[in-house]
Amino acid sequence: MPKLTALYDRAVALAQASFTEGAMLLLVRLALAGVFWRSGRSKVVEGSWLEISDTTRFLFETDYSGVPFPPGIAAPMATYAEHIFPILLVLGLATRFSALALLCMTMVIQLFVYPEAWWQVHVLWAALAAVLIVRGGGILSLDHGFGKLRQ
Repeated sequence: MPKLTALYDRAVALAQASFTEGAMLLLVRLALAGVFWRSGRSKVVEGSWLEISDTTRFLFETDYSGVPFPPGIAAPMATYAEHIFPILLVLGLATRFSALALLCMTMVIQLFVYPEAWWQVHVLWAALAAVLIVRGGGILSLDHGFGKLRQ
């Protein structure tokens, strides 16, 4: 039994190592960023960088009309946020703030657009964002590098 306990302790120590945690947090950042980046890209005219499509404007006027902002403000806000915050997450720059912004977006989507999707999708997005809010970007992030420079 002591050998098994020692093996377990070594496995836990490896899992808790800074690099291992940093790699896990990078994966979490990429997963959350990927969800919102793809959504943001679906809102723009194909081949453009940030030109909001007519389909997106239509969706915000009809299907997403429950969002507590006028469609003319909500569509650009969502589109820009779904481009800016994923980029910041991938870089690991302002990780906690970006994750909080995407958590807020998730909750707006949950409450006002797709209230039936909590257990299928939104709980996963919220969990990913919560991990990043609590733990930050990890050792493989620009946040970590800038933190080292400040010391």
